[in-house]
Amino acid sequence: MTKIAVLIPCYNESQTIAKVVNDYKAVLPEADIYVYDNNSTDNTAKIAETAGAIVRYEHKQGKGNVIRSMFREIEADCYLMIDGDDTYPAENARKMVDMVRGG
Repeated sequence: MTKIAVLIPCYNESQTIAKVVNDYKAVLPEADIYVYDNNSTDNTAKIAETAGAIVRYEHKQGKGNVIRSMFREIEADCYLMIDGDDTYPAENARKMVDMVRGG
């Protein structure tokens, strides 16, 4: 079985993060969904955790620092990196994962 990790770098995404986590959980129920909070001053981390995400923190400011931490810390066969602001619709996630799997 392919281990899938959905990686979500976040900075102050409290308005949208629950929807994003829930949308990706619905289309990829077998995936681990990680939210990396990058010093948010709102409730992003708490909201993400309540929605069912695995929350981790990167205290060095900047998306590049978050991305390096994610790929250093998370082991998976398939990675899907999205944004916490609901930029990327979850409806395409299954197709992308299947392409990586060769299916």
